[in-house]
Amino acid sequence: MSAPSLPGVSELLDFTGSVVVVTGASKGIGRGIAERFAATAAAVAVHYRSGKAEAETLASSLERAIAVGGDLCDPHAVGQLFGKVENELGPVDVLVNNAGIYPMHSILDAPVDEWQKVVDANLRTTHLCTQAAARAMKERGTGGAIVNVASIEGLRPALLHSHYNAAKGGVLMYTQSAALELGAYGIRVNAVSPGLIWREGIEQAWPEGVERFEERAPLKRLGLPEDIADACLFLASKGARWITGANLVVDGGVLTATAF
Repeated sequence: MSAPSLPGVSELLDFTGSVVVVTGASKGIGRGIAERFAATAAAVAVHYRSGKAEAETLASSLERAIAVGGDLCDPHAVGQLFGKVENELGPVDVLVNNAGIYPMHSILDAPVDEWQKVVDANLRTTHLCTQAAARAMKERGTGGAIVNVASIEGLRPALLHSHYNAAKGGVLMYTQSAALELGAYGIRVNAVSPGLIWREGIEQAWPEGVERFEERAPLKRLGLPEDIADACLFLASKGARWITGANLVVDGGVLTATAF
């Protein structure tokens, strides 16, 4: 076989002309991901479920972006999302599945409907959006990249998060399954597993958790949304052109500790 043409180093993080969909992007990690992709000259679809005002404000601050709402547990809403993005921005090149929820319940007390809601919001949405994006990428014949935001809790469980732990573990196996099936169409599928990420008020809301994480993480700080965003940029970029089915742990090293 002949050697493939290699991109120049300056091209590795250049998404000029690319269309990127980021789910759950009105705040937090998703917002950081949308902002970082926009900084690489990508057109960005900022998806939201309930944070319409925040998503629209973010989209208006970016050079080429739209805000798109929808409940991604609904296949019809997923179809509308991707249809709107294609009509207004163009065919999707990159999908970042970031949407999810993470309430706390004990196994003994978790209501069945709450359990299902968490699994649906984290795992069902990943499948429905991946399916929609991959079908379009296959039909177009140009390939693409999908990055699933999982969690270190899919690798090591946290208390009162059995539903979330299970859902994110499912996202990791789904990532490998999708990579296996979709690679033939030039579609790469990878995951990023964040550790504890800073958000406004977290030190006041969960001081003991923040202190415990910072004490045990070798890098001695919480993550920032941009830390996760940059990992997503890499996995979607030409720099990761021969990487698929991988899970990039971005946790300040906390999984090297015996517990967290």
